[in-house]
Amino acid sequence: MTVEIPGTGTQTPADPADTRQVIRPYGDTTGDGMVQMSFTLPVPAGKRADAAALQLAGKMGLDPASVVHAKPMGPHFTFFIVYGKVGHLIDYASIPVPAERAYPLLTSQEVNLAIRGALNRKLVVVGACIGTDAHTVGIDAILNVKGFAGEKGLEYYREIQVVNMGAQVTVAELVERAKAEDADAVLVSQVVTQRNAHLHNTKQMAAAFHAEYPTSVAGGMGRPLLVVGGPRFDTVSEADLGVDRIFGKGTTPAEVASYLVHALLPAADRPADDDDEDEDEDE
Repeated sequence: MTVEIPGTGTQTPADPADTRQVIRPYGDTTGDGMVQMSFTLPVPAGKRADAAALQLAGKMGLDPASVVHAKPMGPHFTFFIVYGKVGHLIDYASIPVPAERAYPLLTSQEVNLAIRGALNRKLVVVGACIGTDAHTVGIDAILNVKGFAGEKGLEYYREIQVVNMGAQVTVAELVERAKAEDADAVLVSQVVTQRNAHLHNTKQMAAAFHAEYPTSVAGGMGRPLLVVGGPRFDTVSEADLGVDRIFGKGTTPAEVASYLVHALLPAADRPADDDDEDEDEDE
């Protein structure tokens, strides 16, 4: 595209259109760049500690910044909340749209019918919290009938047999139980993340299953499908951990059930993506 320079008859290339979508953080007024952050420093609470927090905030690009909350965490640590302004801009238009779910979200009726038609038996799922993790809220949200976010858990599905081993299960116990139950899938929840315990535990679990099923081709083909979930797995991939699927925070039972159908059943036996049935089967 060109534009004509007035009075000269000369044409010159037009400037390209600005396709950026520049955004900045919002605090009190739109575009003011204000952000709030929290952290803990290994120093006793006091004015010197506040000064250290402000210095750290300044090095992170907050200018000006203020300490809006400081609380002692024992005699040698202080927790801070700092509020300040950043000058950084984000081009939102340049951020790629995340990939869509690779499988359709199914109703309980669709899941049950697919499993019954493909397997002619119940699909067996063994779940647990492994290592020292005693937080069963994640595994219970997916497995227990009460479920999560208004959705019933996998125990509600007539064609899924659920074995919930609970908390602080050793990897050896999990492997042994999965073999005894002839499990199609193993679901592991990891909430404790200190010192990357969730990553170490998951790698140990995956290694144990791969060693126990050395001739397996993949999950569901010679060994159970390995599924792990928790709030801090967003920095790693399935290949990093040796598992078949990672689910993050906010995952619902229907998403897990739909994935099991997608991963374990032949394509011909899965419900079509455009199937719009949404009425649950009477249980």
